[in-house]
Amino acid sequence: MINVNDFKNGMTIKVEGNIYTIIEFQHVKPGKGAAFVRTKLKNLRTGATIEYTFNSGVKCETARIERKPMQYLYNSGDDYTFMNMNDYSQVEISKSVIGDDVKYLKENQDLDITFYEGEVLGLSLPDKIELEVVQTEPGVKGNTTSSAYKDATLETGYQIKVPLFIDQGEKVIISTKDGKYVSRA
Repeated sequence: MINVNDFKNGMTIKVEGNIYTIIEFQHVKPGKGAAFVRTKLKNLRTGATIEYTFNSGVKCETARIERKPMQYLYNSGDDYTFMNMNDYSQVEISKSVIGDDVKYLKENQDLDITFYEGEVLGLSLPDKIELEVVQTEPGVKGNTTSSAYKDATLETGYQIKVPLFIDQGEKVIISTKDGKYVSRA
């Protein structure tokens, strides 16, 4: 148990049966009445963000979150298989748990998987990832406007917009935050 006055950003807590990470918090001492702590919390199961107010002096249960380094092996239908890099055990995670992050997964990729008491909460991708362009149209000569983009399909099947100078077979760096092209690899 932890007192709400001891909150820190990034801490994980359990409130009303849900697991949250603290995005931000603020201690408020109004002129009249008791002090309270206003927080912004991110649900680790659903990804939803909520605002929650705690009375000062209340205690919350802390949630012990484990991050294990794992390697993505392959997918079979909607199940994605990962291998623990320490003990070589394998874990299958359904597409519904991974969500939109499946478009960044390529075989033999190392990443961290988040667990809470044996339950898989999700995966932590790096901020940027390198992927190969497997299909794109050649750039049209003379079309050199500063913000000209074309469609490209990456090795994971994800489609993005890339600049005209990117050719098929090149490796590009993609942001996993917004899914956009960053630079050539």
